[in-house]
Amino acid sequence: MMPSLFVAHGSPLLAIENNEYTKFLTQLDQTMPRPKAVVLFSAHWESKVQMVSDVDQYSTIYDFGGFDEALYKIQYPAHGDHQIAKEIEGLFTKSEVPFEMDTQRGLDHGAWIVLRLLYPNADIPVISMSVNSRLSPEEQYKIGRSLSVLRAKDILIIASGGTVHNLRAIKWIDNGQADQWALEFDNWLAHHLEKWDLPSLFKYDSLAPNAEFAVPPYGSEHFIPIFYAMGAADDQQKASLLHRSFRYGNLSHSVWQFG
Repeated sequence: MMPSLFVAHGSPLLAIENNEYTKFLTQLDQTMPRPKAVVLFSAHWESKVQMVSDVDQYSTIYDFGGFDEALYKIQYPAHGDHQIAKEIEGLFTKSEVPFEMDTQRGLDHGAWIVLRLLYPNADIPVISMSVNSRLSPEEQYKIGRSLSVLRAKDILIIASGGTVHNLRAIKWIDNGQADQWALEFDNWLAHHLEKWDLPSLFKYDSLAPNAEFAVPPYGSEHFIPIFYAMGAADDQQKASLLHRSFRYGNLSHSVWQFG
C-alpha cells in the first residue's frame, strides 16, 4: 500500500540548490516502493472545479520570475497515463465530485520541482491535479478520500504546497533560524495531524496560533493541499512527519506521510 504525501515545494531555487531539504527529497524514494504512477495536487494549479490532467507528455511551466536563469532551462518531460486518468474520472463520478479533464496544461513548478527531486529521470507517469481554496477543508478532504483506492494499486498521491507560506513575511536574507510565530503554528499543526484530529484541523483558521500569518487569505492555496493528501489516507488515518526545516525565517519545508 502506497502512502500519500504532503511535500512542501518551497522556493523555485530548490531546483538548483543543494541543501538539507533537497538532500532529503532526493533520498526519499529509497524509503518507498517505486510507484506505478504519481497523482499530484499542486498549489499552483487553482481552479473552481476539480481539474484532472489527461496529457500525453507535459511541457514545463516556469510560473515565476526574477530567479536564476538556470531555472528556465530545466525540463521535466514527464508523461501522463490515459488509463489512470480515466480511472480517476470514474472515481470522481462515483463520489459525486464535480470535475473536468484537461488535455493541454503542463507541469507548474509546484509539481515539477518536487517530482524532479524525487524522480529525476521523469520516467514515472504523472496525473496532475488542481486544488480549490474556495472549498471547505471537509470538501478538499473528500476529494482526496475518493482517490484512496489508488494507493492499493501502487499509485503515489502527492500534495504539493507549504504548511507556512506567507510571501510578505519572508526574509530573503536567511539566518538559519525560524520565526517563533511560524514554529508555534507548525507545532500546533503537527500535534493535531498526529492525532488525526479532523474537527480541529478543519477549523485551523480559528484555532491554530498565528494562522492568519502562516496561512494568509491570499496564500491559503499552499496550505490546503494537505487536506487532499490526508483524505487519500482516510482508510488508515496515520500521520508521520518525515522532515521539517525552515528557510528565510518562516518558509516551511515539511514532508508529511499519511497512511
